[in-house]
Amino acid sequence: MKDIVLENKTNDLFPDISEIPERFCLKSPVMQREYLINGELRLWDGEMQEIRSPIYVTTTSGIVQPVIGSYPLLGEKESMEALEAAISAYDNGRGRWPSMSVRERIACVETFLAEMLSKKEEILTLFMWEIGKSREGALQEFDRTAEYIRNTIDAVKSLDRSSSQCVKEQGILGHIRRAPLGVVLCMGPYNYPLNETLSILIPALIMGNTAVIKPPKLGVLLHYPLLSAFLTSFPPGVVNIVYGEGKQIIPPILRTGKVDVLAFIGSSRVAEKLKSMHPKPHRLRSILGLEAKNPGIVLPDADMELAIRACVQGSLAFNGQRCTALKILFVHSKIAGKFLDGFAEQMDRLKCGMPWEEGVVITPLAEPDRTVFLNELVKDAKKHGALIMNRSGGFVQGNLFRPTLLYPVNEDMRIYREEQFGPVVPVVPFDDIEIPVRYIIQSSYGQQASIFGKDTGIMRKLTDILVNQVCRVNINCMCQRGPDIFPFAGRKDSGEGTLSVSDALRVFSIRTMVTTTDVQGNKEILAGIVRGSTSEITD
Repeated sequence: MKDIVLENKTNDLFPDISEIPERFCLKSPVMQREYLINGELRLWDGEMQEIRSPIYVTTTSGIVQPVIGSYPLLGEKESMEALEAAISAYDNGRGRWPSMSVRERIACVETFLAEMLSKKEEILTLFMWEIGKSREGALQEFDRTAEYIRNTIDAVKSLDRSSSQCVKEQGILGHIRRAPLGVVLCMGPYNYPLNETLSILIPALIMGNTAVIKPPKLGVLLHYPLLSAFLTSFPPGVVNIVYGEGKQIIPPILRTGKVDVLAFIGSSRVAEKLKSMHPKPHRLRSILGLEAKNPGIVLPDADMELAIRACVQGSLAFNGQRCTALKILFVHSKIAGKFLDGFAEQMDRLKCGMPWEEGVVITPLAEPDRTVFLNELVKDAKKHGALIMNRSGGFVQGNLFRPTLLYPVNEDMRIYREEQFGPVVPVVPFDDIEIPVRYIIQSSYGQQASIFGKDTGIMRKLTDILVNQVCRVNINCMCQRGPDIFPFAGRKDSGEGTLSVSDALRVFSIRTMVTTTDVQGNKEILAGIVRGSTSEITD
């Protein structure tokens, strides 16, 4: 296929392909034909999906989007084989993997981590070329994921130690521990394709579940270096990876009713469709991280410098493509002018460019049609009275959308309610605090909120209201997921289940117990059972 040439965009933004530093270049396109099922790397000889980078480069043919690879477009047959492999490996809880001691499962995860670390540079390069994430952002995601896995290992050791004790109550002895749930269908998002895929997969595995993974459509190639790591680290059938169009390969899996857990990070619309496909939805455990429209509320006594800095970073880190990003700002009218001036100045100073450039913040967007969608939101807002408040706002170059500040935003505009998931920041003026409060109460989403101010009385009243609407209230700081030991959850359409290092172990398992009456013979029998079914981790 010929390169896609970008017309009339010749400027300094798009680098000449010969001038890109060699260490940041993709040595050759990743033409992936392998997929992992039942401990085998199988070779696909069918239809492939071509992947073009969101990064435009200048060549002798003009400015083009280079082909960076391709992946298999598997079908129903292959997805069902993956499911059957996971079912067989679990074997109703009697398979090799769920029957292993915690110590043995930890050893497998440690082997995987070591293999993942050896692929670091390859994965970082694919991050840049496939989803446009800055090298610095990719490095942070990779390192955070490795740390998450280490912390998960520590947490499961602690959980296993606490499960080795018996409880005595009202003449009954009980041994309470956690057991796996079964087969997990794992689907991560494209904006954090490594971290958010492995932060649900690794806890599920280490608790004894088996898995079928469907990588995100954007960000699929950066999982390719991990195929061999999964193959060598886990027994056959424990991890199975399928590729292709979700609407072709996922419905057959769910309609069997043999998936026990749906671990999905994406949109509530898709999550609802996926859950409805299961014939026994009450038996399907769902762990969902969904979209949000997190508000920031800037009160009249806010520290202006702090509030602007936090709101710029919270709104625009990784192009604003974070579920935890600040998606709408409510600013008191008394300080709106000063806030907008400072915000626009800092916004226009953000470095726009290629992912490998030092200090870059705004990079090309991975989704091909995202700039079109963002343009539609901006045009709609302008039609209903909003103005672009920063000099470079609204300009599009290829897949790069210049950060855009909109004011004043009102409820007639689409961006007032729709999640933009991109570098467009809507600001709503208010005089009455009930305006942002009513917005949050009426919102379909309930993940997080940020409040900027100094008056403890007002802050306390707001916090008391918001903790019953969202799952995290941030005081004088931006919304974020971390640290990973903190619970991460969402109300309403923003999520289901709680994720953190320790919470994830619990959501991918269930409490079970063995009990007996407190008499000498039974006590000895129960003690023998407990000694034989714990891993005796002492480190």
